[in-house]
Amino acid sequence: MKIPILLPNIFDHPFTYKSSDANLKLGDYVEVPFGKSKKIGIVWDEFEKNKNKQYLIKNVIRKLEIPPLNLETINFLKWFSEYNLVPIGMSLKLHFLSNEAIEVQNSEELKKYNECKKANEIKLSNEQLTSVNAITKNDNKFRVYVIQGTTGSGKTIVYFNSLKKKINEGFQGLILLPEIGLTGEFQKKFKEFFGFNAAVWHSSVTKKNKKIIWNGVATGKIKVLIGARSSLFLPFRNLGIIVVDEEHDQSYKQDEGIIYNARDMAISRASFANIPINLVTAVPSIETFDNIKKGKYLCSRLYKRYLDANLPNHEIINLNQSNLKSNSWISQKTIEKVKDHLDKKNQVLFFVNRRGFAPYVLCKKCLKVHTCPNCSINLVYHKKKENLICHYCGYNTKLIRKCNDNKNCEYAFSGPGVERIYDEVKKIFPDKKITIFSSDTMSKKSSSEVLEKIKNNKIQILIGTQLISKGFHFPNLNCIVVVDIDLTLHGHDLRAAEKNLQLYHQLSGRAGRTGKPATVYFQTYNAKSNAVSLITNINPDVFLEKELMIRKKNNLPPFERFISIILSGKNEKKIEIFAYKLKYKLEKNLNAKILGPVIAPIFKIKKNFRFRILIRSKKTQKIQKHLSNILSNFKNHKEIKLAVDVDPISFN
Repeated sequence: MKIPILLPNIFDHPFTYKSSDANLKLGDYVEVPFGKSKKIGIVWDEFEKNKNKQYLIKNVIRKLEIPPLNLETINFLKWFSEYNLVPIGMSLKLHFLSNEAIEVQNSEELKKYNECKKANEIKLSNEQLTSVNAITKNDNKFRVYVIQGTTGSGKTIVYFNSLKKKINEGFQGLILLPEIGLTGEFQKKFKEFFGFNAAVWHSSVTKKNKKIIWNGVATGKIKVLIGARSSLFLPFRNLGIIVVDEEHDQSYKQDEGIIYNARDMAISRASFANIPINLVTAVPSIETFDNIKKGKYLCSRLYKRYLDANLPNHEIINLNQSNLKSNSWISQKTIEKVKDHLDKKNQVLFFVNRRGFAPYVLCKKCLKVHTCPNCSINLVYHKKKENLICHYCGYNTKLIRKCNDNKNCEYAFSGPGVERIYDEVKKIFPDKKITIFSSDTMSKKSSSEVLEKIKNNKIQILIGTQLISKGFHFPNLNCIVVVDIDLTLHGHDLRAAEKNLQLYHQLSGRAGRTGKPATVYFQTYNAKSNAVSLITNINPDVFLEKELMIRKKNNLPPFERFISIILSGKNEKKIEIFAYKLKYKLEKNLNAKILGPVIAPIFKIKKNFRFRILIRSKKTQKIQKHLSNILSNFKNHKEIKLAVDVDPISFN
């Protein structure tokens, strides 16, 4: 008999095979010949639509010993493909492990995920108990429940309790985290509460362990998985609940390869499986906030910190009233505040969201700036490594260049990075133990050791980037200095203010978590700015209400749908011509507003020039199918890459 088999590849259709096995059914994993090789595929529910095509029908080699992929997941993958304009074969590729499906593994390898030890009993506050009761009520079907609470309010314990209920009912659970750097600390917290290990899934997990986990999830032997965005596509046998922690975090957006938003896809997967999903946040994304207001999402709010710890105070330090020294970024008033905190044995954090020493390196003689030869951006100087690095393509070079007079350039360093602030802080507080907390310094090998020193107050001063704002608990941190809030108030996209609100609320939440008085100091040249006052307001809903009104007035997301088309390649002129041809085709065949093409803000990345077309349509319109037809029928150029980003977050 003929059977349709979907393979994990770039094709948008299954292939037809023959099989003598009458027991093959939808969702079964099979091995088939494909060209000169063998591939693993899934028995699908529809044949290739091109009936006139002539081809040799080959035989299925064998069926794999894996529980079949359930109908809910199949339907989710179909929807994912249509929504994100991805070939269905590429959607399936996300489901596999390097194009493989892993057959039954030795159960001994899975024991560590099921060995139970005594779990810690954690007493819930009245507020937490109310929240737990609300989110576990009628949790036998699909619903989106938002747990919104200030940092330190015990949101994790609340959703742990809802997860525990589903596990006790025999279901599996999935917890999505925005950063893999959070998983180590989170694992410990999980085991303390549940008494067993959760499996962890992200890019740094070895292939050997991934094979064990993939099969453990497929067979239902792994009860809970903590993972990055890709874990959403694993073959859960009996998924009963999904949790998206820090749902607002832009790291959930996959912006290379197959482009998608893992938070939105998680909501859809929960919908297809008819299971509850919890979105957890201190400051919801504007889309989530809008859905709460419309009543589409239920919401439980935690206003108090656990054990009634006080929220930190906010204080604006006006840099216009400070005579900063040359190449200095910290005011005298800030220094006095920090000294006071250090005298009280408080930990201090200086926050600047820039890696390296300086983002701009300029020669004072020839006035040339060091730029990346592959990307249209400046190279960042990393003093510790003594080189210049591109944070997009990884290009690096030494800080040596000949000037017009054939002598070495004389450099001026513009703007602060964490290394530059470190040097300044070290001069001010030479007797204090200081460390940099960024993605460049917090390697997998050293991170646990550094975190332990911070917790035990063996490090008095931290210099950190955005990484430090995400999910870490520092019991002695009671003073935070935002070196220059003005640096982050502007961006290339409409979400810049929203992102800053979320960032600074998360950052503020690192301070004062154990009850001691804490303060966050914001250095700024715009002390009277409305943006600064809104972002530093203790109640984020004030900003979100205003932002929502602005978005509605201007027909911006979430009230209108954006789809971005990015065209890139080596030949700038060819891309531009192609982009205008595509725009004409879109305007002629698509009922939507077409903006562009324009040069992308970052015009060149990895030696590829980039143009952008933006499609705007009503939210009610399902335009992806029409757009897919246009793009598939529009003759693409071999030298030009076309990427589609539905609901873009970044506009770089």
